[in-house]
Amino acid sequence: MRTHIESRVVHDQPTLTTARLTLRPFVADDAFDVERLAGMREIADTTLNIPHPYPHGGAAEWIRLHGPAWIDGTSVTFAIVGNKTTALVGAISLMIKREHQRAELGYWIALDCWNRGFATEASEKLIDFGFDVLRLHRIEARHFLRNPASGRVMKKVGMKEEGVERDYVLKWNRFESLAVYSILEPEWRAARATDLARSR
Repeated sequence: MRTHIESRVVHDQPTLTTARLTLRPFVADDAFDVERLAGMREIADTTLNIPHPYPHGGAAEWIRLHGPAWIDGTSVTFAIVGNKTTALVGAISLMIKREHQRAELGYWIALDCWNRGFATEASEKLIDFGFDVLRLHRIEARHFLRNPASGRVMKKVGMKEEGVERDYVLKWNRFESLAVYSILEPEWRAARATDLARSR
């Protein structure tokens, strides 16, 4: 199982494109925009691991870790940028458990880009990458139960709701329950075959 993923991550991290977006590796010059955008309280409020206020220099260190994580196959993180503007829209990643051929999808989208379908578009592309290139068997995702917008994204990309982890994490001294979603490789492959048949 291990070699499926390891054999795919020995080269440079690729760049992925969609109709409106480019998913590319972060570079050092992105650090300022990451701190500015992800540092907004509304972004931190709906994610588990983004601090607020965002520490100066924290984004540069976060970006520095991406390359080694890609090489050792533990995670892959992409900057989401607009095709027309090349401006940073957000970030999206897969945290990979190689021994189980599964990964957890996570993302954040800049506040001024909410409600434009970017999370769905980027997630669909990364799920394709996870199954088609990384040869994963399962991709899962979680969101705070009080943030149903993320649940709608997960449903749009074909994930099934599995249940709720009650008071599962502590965020800003408040227990948060998490909704859990997943999609399996056979389900993804069947949905893709259906989409291809409809497009003919």
